[in-house]
Amino acid sequence: MCSKYGLEFQRSDLSLKVGVSLSVKDNQQPIHTLRHPKNEKTTGWYMWTGDYSEDEHFFKPLYTVHLDEWCPLIIPYLGLPAGTRVLIADDGKYVDIWTDTTLLES
Repeated sequence: MCSKYGLEFQRSDLSLKVGVSLSVKDNQQPIHTLRHPKNEKTTGWYMWTGDYSEDEHFFKPLYTVHLDEWCPLIIPYLGLPAGTRVLIADDGKYVDIWTDTTLLES
């Protein structure tokens, strides 16, 4: 995916966590994702479906390795770098990928 979109590959360690809304597991669409810089505990990825919420409990921690059960559509995109947003709809038939440098700000 990175070469297809001209972006640098940034590995997502499967032993680290992502933030997901519970609606992701319900296979709702579209799937919204974004990647902040990774750190020692997380890949930086956050994903949700439906309406976004600022509620501190909106995102649940999930080990990246479990995304194959929760949201297999996102797996091919996990190597995209921090500062990337992805929107997936129609069971992966529609994908939009763009850079959002505000995600890189502290």
